[in-house]
Amino acid sequence: MTTATRHGDLQQPGRAQPTAKSRIGLIVALSMAAGLIAAVVLVAMPFIPARENVLTGVVLLAFALGWALLAVLSTRFSDQPQRWAAAPAMFMAVAGLVSLSGSAAVQAGFSWVWPPVLFGLVVWMFLRVRRQLRSRIGRWLLYPVLAVLMIASVGGGYQTVRESLDAKAYPPPGQPIDVGGHRLHLYCTGSGSPTVVLEPGGGASSSDLGWIAPAVARDTRVCVYDRAGRGWSDPADGPQDGAHIAADLHTLLERAQVPGPYVLAGHSFGGLYVQSFAAQFPDQVAGMVLLDSTAPKPGPAQTANTDPYNLIGRVAALSAASAHLRAGRLLNPISYTTLPPRSRDEARANSSTASSLASSVEEYGVANTSMQQASALTSLNGKPLIVLTADQGVTDDQWQSKQDRMATLSTNSLHRHANATHQSLLDDEADAAVASQAIHDVVVAVRTSRPLAPR
Repeated sequence: MTTATRHGDLQQPGRAQPTAKSRIGLIVALSMAAGLIAAVVLVAMPFIPARENVLTGVVLLAFALGWALLAVLSTRFSDQPQRWAAAPAMFMAVAGLVSLSGSAAVQAGFSWVWPPVLFGLVVWMFLRVRRQLRSRIGRWLLYPVLAVLMIASVGGGYQTVRESLDAKAYPPPGQPIDVGGHRLHLYCTGSGSPTVVLEPGGGASSSDLGWIAPAVARDTRVCVYDRAGRGWSDPADGPQDGAHIAADLHTLLERAQVPGPYVLAGHSFGGLYVQSFAAQFPDQVAGMVLLDSTAPKPGPAQTANTDPYNLIGRVAALSAASAHLRAGRLLNPISYTTLPPRSRDEARANSSTASSLASSVEEYGVANTSMQQASALTSLNGKPLIVLTADQGVTDDQWQSKQDRMATLSTNSLHRHANATHQSLLDDEADAAVASQAIHDVVVAVRTSRPLAPR
């Protein structure tokens, strides 16, 4: 066979021959995909702890790998070397190691550094792509990545500045109390007995009670607090189901020297927690108000998931990480609009933090366990109880019957209905007044030792 014949075999008509130039688009795609796949795999690995700083660190290191592959592979296997990709690889590797360090002080300082550095880096990367990457496919694969990085830098910078300003504008009105490994924020106002303890609903903080707490304080002493990770309270390492929340609240009141027994008032999920409290510490309960409370679920209480591979914990950690990019503030302009101005601004600031997002995810993740734990309360032994049910916006066909069932916890009870929604019992001034009146009536019944009377 002649040389020409052999050459003709290699250059058959209609068959595209791979070139170094044509590989660059594939290299870009494979490099970016490798970083993304590595991030997903590492987050899912059971030996990676489900902690925010750890998951954030390994994700950043995975992305650093992707950029490093682009720099190396494009230089080795194409005629368009993208050596500039070593810069984002180095940046993300450093950021990942800072996150993995676990030092709160280092991470707090770095939170002021990385957004402007990343912003400048993205602008520089965009110019490098325009000048050095001739592949149209390669450019259009990288442009969305650069856009995401630009959004992250702007969001991260905004969140850092905003949290700093919020910390100065909204200092905690109460005091932090150590309950064993973490501190809970407690704020008591008013005077008189019995003391009312308010328990906000799922994902909420003490600021959500901006209408109710001042109204109750005109009649007696009232205490509001933030559960672990919420508001001005520290996050907790352990599970935060109803039983643990009730135990934390008991320790909080005891160490703050708030004398009982108490009138407990809980909204939504908060109703589960006050029922768990009454089941564990019956002598510390003088009366109860359930404000459109979530109903217990009969059955043996499940133990919280303490397995190292905890899907809910991983989702919570990733949610916390997203808060540093302003994710928690996206709904702020339309949230809490009907609360008093100060409470509205506090609630917006507190609900957008990393610890608040993480604790909210964890709270809903163990909701089934909390409902089963609350079913341990079978009787209040004749102590005054008012169940207040919101009649508007009900989507659960069994909601009313469940509310009726909770009203049977005491022989001294009333079941009232409010022309309100589940949330407006807290957020709307007029609807919150109905909730405050229910609390007032239970307080009076405790003081006078008289049965509750229908209004």
